[in-house]
Amino acid sequence: MFKKLIFIFLTIMIVSCGKETKPKPSGELRLEYPQPKYVSFSSPCNFTFEYSDFAKIDNAKENCWYYINYPKMKAKVFLTYFPIKNDFALHVKESEKMVYEHTIKATSIDTKSFSYPEKKVFGNFYELKGPSASNLQFFVTDSTRHYVTANLYFNSRPKPDSIGPAVEYIKKDLLHLIDTFQWK
Repeated sequence: MFKKLIFIFLTIMIVSCGKETKPKPSGELRLEYPQPKYVSFSSPCNFTFEYSDFAKIDNAKENCWYYINYPKMKAKVFLTYFPIKNDFALHVKESEKMVYEHTIKATSIDTKSFSYPEKKVFGNFYELKGPSASNLQFFVTDSTRHYVTANLYFNSRPKPDSIGPAVEYIKKDLLHLIDTFQWK
């Protein structure tokens, strides 16, 4: 009898102490970034462009290597200048190699070519979808003397859902950079 009472008591305790589960309302993280105001950058390496004032440009250890830092997004665009010395095809292959090394993780790669003949600015813009280490890459050249390449990296694990808004913001900045790019 005593065992039955303990069993009934424990059963009542287990059943009565449970909370009714309620579904949580769906919500999304809202990341807002300021409207970009563009600032002009002039490199001693024979080129100029405009970049967002939300970022800052730092020199790397090498000449003509720059970091476009987005500190609040924990992102950096690595921008590198190379003079062309009969090695144009090598630079293009190296840029494409950097892009296609990410095919292991990227779900797709969108390539857009651009051409501004009046400014002698030509190149490709690559957008890598999925959990790749670099989401945006491009190269700009005049195809005879100058070559610039750039790669976007985040200082975090590549989670497309989390970094998506930042990638879109930086993508607009980089497209503006390309539109305003000029050789000196």
